[in-house]
Amino acid sequence: MLKKGCLFFYNGRRKGEYYIMKNCIIGQSGGPTAAINASLAGVISAAQDQGYDHIYGMINGIKGFLEDTIIDLGDMFSHPEDLEELKVSPAMYLGSCRFKLPTLELGQGMYERVFDKLNAMSITDFFYIGGNDSMDTVAKLSAYAETLESDIHFVGVPKTIDNDLMGTDHTPGFGSAAKYVATSMLEIAYDSSIYKLNSITIVEIMGRNAGWLTAASALARTEFSEAPDLIYLPEVPFDPNRFLWDIAEVFTRKRSVIIAVSEGIRTKDGKYLDQDSRYVKKDAFGHILHSGTGKVLETMAFKEFQCKVRSIELNVLQRCAGHIASLTDIEESYMIGREAINAANFGQTGVMMTFQRVSNAPYNVICEAKDVESIANQEYKIPLNWISDSHNDVTPELMAYLTPLIQGEVNVRYKNGIPEYMDIRHLSSPYVED
Repeated sequence: MLKKGCLFFYNGRRKGEYYIMKNCIIGQSGGPTAAINASLAGVISAAQDQGYDHIYGMINGIKGFLEDTIIDLGDMFSHPEDLEELKVSPAMYLGSCRFKLPTLELGQGMYERVFDKLNAMSITDFFYIGGNDSMDTVAKLSAYAETLESDIHFVGVPKTIDNDLMGTDHTPGFGSAAKYVATSMLEIAYDSSIYKLNSITIVEIMGRNAGWLTAASALARTEFSEAPDLIYLPEVPFDPNRFLWDIAEVFTRKRSVIIAVSEGIRTKDGKYLDQDSRYVKKDAFGHILHSGTGKVLETMAFKEFQCKVRSIELNVLQRCAGHIASLTDIEESYMIGREAINAANFGQTGVMMTFQRVSNAPYNVICEAKDVESIANQEYKIPLNWISDSHNDVTPELMAYLTPLIQGEVNVRYKNGIPEYMDIRHLSSPYVED
């Protein structure tokens, strides 16, 4: 929605004059990425350029805000070189939370507390950087603000390695994770090529319901390596018998079979392969925390082929590999953070910033703000026509979509042989989230 008008506060420095006070607060929520801090740097940089009086950060998202864990980012990042270091530091400088705001009917008091705190700090603009559940927070707060006729602007800045947010061509953080997955797959292919024996390597990649990251493994293919030989995505049903037949077919051509599989693949009856495990857990939003799909397939393949079978779970390694981040991803993430400030200053609220692709060659995107309510709690999945008819590979159209997102290398500073990232001692605390 678009709101007109500004908040005016008395300027005690010049008696009798009024000026437009602008104070913003920024939070990060959900899972970390290699690029989310670039978006934070973009918001801070643009806020400084546009003369915000105060730039606050909430430690550990909206949950931390309710607990008064707030820092002054304007003071902490008063030098441009500090923002440059923040841009290339992975994970989440402000920390995170897995906290879902209740509905207004169940949590009226919580909403009142949030707005009492925002008003006490004279906040004019609220920025929340995160994935689907974070956009749910933006949608709920902006909707409540409308009932109060509040002039605070609520703007969502997207991030997720899963690339599953609706309304945007792709999400900040995905390109760097995709680059890590493709690089890891290429190196696994080199590792698996050295022995003269039949082997199967199954690589389990994140993706609960959307297979974008697993599809990105196809970027590892070269003129001398076909790996991954098989790719299985959650957008289409997984057939265990067809899986074994596919492996047998690859064995007719080569001795080493490398398979990329999404953690969230399901059979035609909708069952996750690992959901019957006694170790299955769920997160705060009720999502199954998958860990075991690769092991299930490893057991299945070993019983059938009686050869060397190994499963590899990339797990959290694929989220924050700052040393191999995509420069395109980092620069776009920074850009979308800056554009969030512009959206707020044009009076937009209840929106999420998005990328819209103008062209593949040359690659070009623009930023637009879209209604966050149409985005929150939705999932953007791979179009079925970008998946092969055999359900075990991706099409050239998907490759053309993916390739521009992993281009370019980030200049990371090293110290004592390892990357040197931002100091995050402010996140060290005995507090443990329930």
